Order: sequence, then C-alpha cells, then structure tokens
Amino acid sequence: MLRLLAGLTLCLTWLTAAQAEERVAFIVGNSAYQTVGELENPVNDASDIAIALEGLGFKVLLGRNLTHDQMVAMAGQFGDLAAMSDVALFYYAGHGFQVDATNYLIPIDAAIATPADVAGETIALQAILNAMDRAPGLKLVMLDACRDNPFGAAMASDPRLGNGLARVGTEANFMFVYATQPDNVAYDGTGRNSFFTEAMLSHIYTPGQDISDLLINVRRDVLAATGGKQIPWDNSSLTRQFRFDTAPPTASEETLLWQVAASAKDPQLMDLYVQRYPEGTHTGDVMAFLDQQKTSATRTLGTAGVDTAAQADRLWALARRTRMRPLLEFYLQKYPDGADAGAAQELLATLPSPNDASPGSVCERLATHPRDATATNAGTPFETLQRNALTAIQACSAAVIQAPDLPHYVALLARATAAGGDLGRAVELYQQASDQGDLRAMVSLAQLYDSGNGVPQDPAIALALYERAAAGGSPDALINLAVSLLQGQGVPKDPDRAIGLLRRASAEGSAKATFNLGVLAQEGQVDTPAAALAYFERAATGGEVGAYRAAAILLDEGRGVIKDPDAAANMLLRGAAEDSGEINAMLQASAGEWTPATLMAIQTRLKAAGFYTKAIDGVPGPSLMAALADWRGGGFDASVLTP
Repeated sequence: MLRLLAGLTLCLTWLTAAQAEERVAFIVGNSAYQTVGELENPVNDASDIAIALEGLGFKVLLGRNLTHDQMVAMAGQFGDLAAMSDVALFYYAGHGFQVDATNYLIPIDAAIATPADVAGETIALQAILNAMDRAPGLKLVMLDACRDNPFGAAMASDPRLGNGLARVGTEANFMFVYATQPDNVAYDGTGRNSFFTEAMLSHIYTPGQDISDLLINVRRDVLAATGGKQIPWDNSSLTRQFRFDTAPPTASEETLLWQVAASAKDPQLMDLYVQRYPEGTHTGDVMAFLDQQKTSATRTLGTAGVDTAAQADRLWALARRTRMRPLLEFYLQKYPDGADAGAAQELLATLPSPNDASPGSVCERLATHPRDATATNAGTPFETLQRNALTAIQACSAAVIQAPDLPHYVALLARATAAGGDLGRAVELYQQASDQGDLRAMVSLAQLYDSGNGVPQDPAIALALYERAAAGGSPDALINLAVSLLQGQGVPKDPDRAIGLLRRASAEGSAKATFNLGVLAQEGQVDTPAAALAYFERAATGGEVGAYRAAAILLDEGRGVIKDPDAAANMLLRGAAEDSGEINAMLQASAGEWTPATLMAIQTRLKAAGFYTKAIDGVPGPSLMAALADWRGGGFDASVLTP
C-alpha cells in the first residue's frame, strides 16, 4: 500500500576530557588595537568560544588582546600541546589581511606605515600552521579574521594586497574554516559576537553532529542573518569524521524545550517556549496547557513528580546548547546548588540582558522572516510583527544607522514598515536593500511583483529577482525557481536545471529542498528510489518533520531499501516527538497500515522508556496510544532508540 579587555589575559585551562581523544585549542581574540580603530567583538568571540570548547573537553590556551611577542610565544606553547593531541584547533578573531596570497594576522601593537613593515609587525598564518603540523591528529583552523584591512591606506601602493583572506591549501587532516568566502570581507556583528561566532556557538553543542554538518548549519545561519552578504566557507582534507559533542543525537532544541517544559509542567518554561517558537510544532500543546492553568483552581508549578537530578541534567544540557538566557536563569533559580551551577553562572555572564540588547538584535528579534530562522531566532510571523510594528520600525531604523554597510537591516525595516501598513515605503526599502545585494529583499520584492501587491504585477521582474537571489544562494529562491521549472510556471519546463537548483539548496542546508529531492527520488525522477531514504533522513534531521514519516514508510515497506522495522520505529518515534501530533493521530486512525514488526519495535522502545506495559504483540490499542502520548508529552528518551 502506498502511503504518503582591556589589557592582556592569558588563560591555560586543563581539563579531564570526557572524550577518549586528547583535544587542545589556541584561541586568540584581538580587539584593542593601538594604532588603528578598535574592534568591538573579537575578545568576546574568543572568550565565548573558549568557554564552549572547555565544556567539550578541550585544553584551552586563550589569548586576549595579544601583542606580537605574546602571539609568537603562545604559538610556541600551542605547538608543544598540539604535538600530544588527537585534535588541535586554532581559532582567531580580529584583523587579518592577505598580501600576495599570504595571510597575516594582526597583533594589537602592529604599526604598519609601509608594505615593508608587514613581515615584522604581523604574524603570518603559516607560523601557526607550522606549530600545528606537530599534531599527529586532526587540525582545525577557524578564522573570523576577514574584516576590513585597517592598514589599507598605508599599503595602497602594494598591488599584491588583496581583500579578506586568501584560500590556504591543505595537507592531510587539515580543515580551514573562514568566516566568509576567501577574498571577501566579514562583518564584526552588531551584538556581543560576530555573526560567524554566534552561529558557531549556537551549533557547537549539538549532540552527534559531524563537523561538516555543523558548518552547513553555521553557513545557513550566517547567510540568513546577513541577507547573503556573508557566507562562511571551508576547505577540508580531513581523513575521518569529527564531532565536537560526541553524545548520541537527540532531538531539536525546540522539541527538547517542549519536552523539558511538559515534563516539569512549569508555566514559566511553557511561556518561554511560546516566546522562542511562536509558530513551533508544540505551540498548540503549550497554549492548551496555559489555558488550562488559567482556569484551574491550582496552578501546577515546579517539578513535582520528576526525578530532580535527571531534570536538572536535562535542563542544563538544553540551556548550554541553546544559550538562552531565560533558560539559564530558570536553571539557577531551580537548582542554585546544582552540579552545573558554576558553569551556568559563567555562561550567563557572557549573555547580554534584554536591557543591553543592541538595536540590531532587537530588530532581528522583532522583524526576521520565519524563513530566515536561525538557531537563536525562530523568526516572527507577519501577524505578530503587525502588533509590534512601531517598535520594530524604531529598532530597525537605528540598526540601519548602526550598520550602514549591511543592507539586511534595510530589508528588515522594509518588512516592519509593511507590517505597519505603509506598503509603498516598504517597496522602496525592499528595492534599496535588493539593489545592495540582500537576498531576502530580492525574494520579498519578487513575491510582490508576482502578486501585484503594492507594485504593478510583472512576472518577468519577479523571475529576474528570483534568479538574482538564487545566484546569491537564497534557499527560497532556489526552491521557487525549481518548482517553476518543474511545472513550467511562467518559464519553459527544465527538469534538469530544476533538480540542479534543488541539489544546491539541499547542499546549503535547506531541509525542504532535501525533502523534495527525496520525493523525486522515490518517484524515480532523480537518482534511484533507494536514495530517497537518505534524503528523507537528512531532511528530518534538518527540521522537515514530515520526513520522519516518509522515511519510516520506506523502511516499513522495504520500498527501494531493505525492510528495517527497528529503523522505521525509530523514525516514527522521533517524528512523534518532533511534529504537531500528526504521527500519533495517524497511528490512532490507521495503525493497521504498518507491519506488525514495526509496531512491535515501537512497543519495545516505549516499554524501555517506561510508558508501555502490555504485551509486545504488534497489535495497536489504547495502551499503545497512551504510551505514545506520554512519549510526546515530555517522555522522549533518545537512549531507547537503539538500532
């Protein structure tokens, strides 16, 4: 059946690594430049990355605001550490530039008056790489150093001077990660951290995530946050996989927040979920709980009936992963003497309070399109933005002044202006941002020309805008163009180009594009039917929750793949935890469509989780549905999802 700091601070922190491998890191953040203008974020970036890496078992050598001699000395120390490591990581935030394709990192005391001063006043990246060459294992180099060259005027006469940093060739077991493409310039950010570092911090604690997948997520977030003006880039010759967090994969941050809130039955956590994920898959569940609390004679508070130690561990893991200030505050309120209270206090100290938020941060929180969601910002539905339009317009107007070289704030201002009812002015702002290269502005303007809303309807202009946005890497534009080319909507049919566009969007982290490729593979239009499973699995991991069921169908039926009821059960249970209740409703209405072997595998896992007590017989019934409801309503346990 088919179913569809001022000053220098050095910090050498020795930790007992939880992982078997020996991990070391040299982190440098240079902000307080003495002969050129200071940078606001690099010291913050370095400090925050150091804290995160310490928590992941790295021995961290941290240098903040280093002079030339200090950088040289610490590079030597790093080489000694690297020689005994399985993983050696170098992370640099600050000024950097290239001359004749050679990259140079800038100490805070650099004084460059002529091109001849470069060699003696800077640190050649190659010197760091030479130290890392002593490492027998993996070598990771992360450079958030592509800001504008502050010595450009002094070096203007040197034709060898290039933009940003140059691509570096790699020997075996090196990975280079740039905050932006080689020969391009990155942004310092308008909040505490740069766009690149914020994205790294947001994904580094994702359990079981290989570094290549992490970097796809980082790239997607930075592209969304900058409107495509900055796109991180990497170059790898690693010979094995590497995961920062080696714990088994769990669920999305959104689902885990719901699970913690539902398990604790705490209104404060429920409120936090709605604030963070206004269109989340569990919003209906949360609102039903809060409505019940309002009408109940007694409010359910705290963590009654919950294993306190286990709940504390679960809450801390989520707070550290999400870096949500309210969640850290909640953890410390509930568990002031908890095992991780000290680490929570340290992390909390790095996160700005709402009163300290920059105009850019407020603008992003209020006006970001949900399709530009990042790990730290789920985006704001248009109806919600309409209620806060004036505040958003004020914040985004200030952000445009704060960051005049980043047109994405103009695009956000346009969206806020449209929500405020002035569509004519919004079109002008969208056009301005589009002309300056903002991808969201191009897509939004294309949609207006498609519909004739606020502008004369003109499909040709819309198509040209989609083409420009797709060329810049906009997932929405790539998908919209692909659909048009597949269906011949306004353009001649071109399935080959359509599939190429979907592949590009998928490679850049679009779960929707990946899911569509799975559907096409299942139908035999691309790759083979067997490839559909891998597409659906990737799409599910990327947040396309409907892909869990699609993958489960293939595994249950053996459609294009070998039948695997255990894997099918795992997919259904993950989907049941992540979606809006569709899988549970489907199993309630039509469990008979699934093989007894898959239903038995579901029963076995729910029994291991403590929710199912009846016979493992593959027969659906009230007991199974009650267990599934418990699983979805706070009982998700990744440890029972065994192969």
